[in-house]
Amino acid sequence: MKSKIMFASIIIFLVTITLGCMEKEKPSKEILVNTVFEPFGYIPKKYTCDADDVSPPLILSEIPNSTKSLVIICEDIDAPGGKFIHWIAWNIEPTLEIPENIPKKDIVYFPIKMNQGKNDFGKIGYNGPCPPPGKPHRYIFNIYALDIKLEGRFDESSLRRAIENHIIGYGKIVGLYCREVS
Repeated sequence: MKSKIMFASIIIFLVTITLGCMEKEKPSKEILVNTVFEPFGYIPKKYTCDADDVSPPLILSEIPNSTKSLVIICEDIDAPGGKFIHWIAWNIEPTLEIPENIPKKDIVYFPIKMNQGKNDFGKIGYNGPCPPPGKPHRYIFNIYALDIKLEGRFDESSLRRAIENHIIGYGKIVGLYCREVS
């Protein structure tokens, strides 16, 4: 009898843990991201340090209906010192199109509302690809749809921690850029 009670208690415990874990996981909707370059295509010079250095437009296929804000984290994963952050932005108003040439300010009201933080150049907003001459680098534009608006200022690592349990949609597009060897 004791073994049956113990067995039943273990089963109830395991079911409770499993259900508890399942409740914490939020479904994440896939978001297709388009821009002025094809996936794994070359980023036009206009969006790099070799020209105008303006942010590219980002067009999203759809976002979950319950989206309260969007986040962008753009990173070079081939930088000589490891990952290099080119852009972080949060509290982007829910939209299907983030226009090009977002002003390089910490709080942007036009053409779309958002907050921006410092990139690894030490500047606010977007700074485009600027790799050393040689082989192409991969630049990932990550887009996150969140179920909340964020409070405060962030750097890349604190932004990733803040969004961790609030992602309800995710998409990315990867672009390449290469500077010619002189």
